[in-house]
Amino acid sequence: MSTPEKRQNVVKCVQESLDQGYHVVVVVSAMGRQGDPYATDTLKALALDEYPDISLRELDLVMSCGETISAVVMAANLSNQGIPSSAMSGMQAGFITDGHYSEAEVVDCQPTRVKDKLLEGTVPVVAGFQGADVSGEVNTLGRGGSDTSAVILGAALDAEKVEIYTDVLGIMTADPNLLKEARVIQQITYGEVCQLAHEGARVIHPRAVEVAMRNNVSVVVKNPDNSGPGTLITGESSLRDGNYSTRGRRAVTGIAHATDLVQFIIRYEEPDSERELKVFQSIGEAGVNIDLISVFPDMNAFIVKKEHSYKVESILKNLVIPYQVAWDCAKVSVVGVGMHSMPGVMARVVKALNQQNIEILQSGDSNITISLLLKQADLSLAVQTLHENFHLAEQG
Repeated sequence: MSTPEKRQNVVKCVQESLDQGYHVVVVVSAMGRQGDPYATDTLKALALDEYPDISLRELDLVMSCGETISAVVMAANLSNQGIPSSAMSGMQAGFITDGHYSEAEVVDCQPTRVKDKLLEGTVPVVAGFQGADVSGEVNTLGRGGSDTSAVILGAALDAEKVEIYTDVLGIMTADPNLLKEARVIQQITYGEVCQLAHEGARVIHPRAVEVAMRNNVSVVVKNPDNSGPGTLITGESSLRDGNYSTRGRRAVTGIAHATDLVQFIIRYEEPDSERELKVFQSIGEAGVNIDLISVFPDMNAFIVKKEHSYKVESILKNLVIPYQVAWDCAKVSVVGVGMHSMPGVMARVVKALNQQNIEILQSGDSNITISLLLKQADLSLAVQTLHENFHLAEQG
């Protein structure tokens, strides 16, 4: 949406869908990134610069303007190309929120006016990222709100699919900025993409995927500038390879990573459940999220984002808890539904990294994810090594 050329590509996509006999609803996000005149963060900064203590209510009003402007501009582009269209705010489109400013949840979607426009042969252009509570107060939905709006509206309209257009070709096997061999995953399960997003992949917000999964809505992530099919997110994975599993499924679908992490290790001279509980309670009360948690009778280990590490250090010092800290860490996670029923994946991961002399500082796993904490200097080599070891550059 940020340039006339990109908006024209959206018009082209809409026209192609109309030519195929589909009814089309467009959900838009704001135009551009911080610094661009109509970007959400720019509008937010404008208000905060004038009044740093501005209420969340007023902040939500100004933050919702970016998507509203975008909807009007997109509707104008469509109309100029002979496609009847109508811009709508989130409230006009029927998004009813829970009243929590800046991080609202949509509790209901009643798209009556959207359906009316579709019956008229008009393309509704809906402002994403926003809705209103039962009293009419505007709420924004937080990061990934436009993706979430699109999926919620798709579910309410019983859409055949929701297409999310972004600046990448689809969901990749690894971050292409880190690994040029990364390729587009053709089809992926809700669970896999949700894990990839939680572990650091920044393609689609996990909340949007969770809504799609609950409502069984198929989602396609693709680039409007490219004719490729993108990535289909659905309940079933099509990634299969007889070399990797007796059941014909890949062990690993993709790799995600997170950087700028700090590891804390706390050792107790003897088991002390009360002090242990006090540590975790204090960190939680300080609003710090911890990850990759390992709990043993005489030792705890966990990681936090670097921006929160000084707060954790302060808490531990005040509690007179001795600790070790490892700075400049990164987490790499391999994700795949195939590993759930395939033994030996962890051994394969450890062997591959050991062969490259990459030290594993800590690990954690779930049914479809193995996460490893490394020194950040080893991250690029680790991603490359695991990508090659699980043959992710090859189409399944």
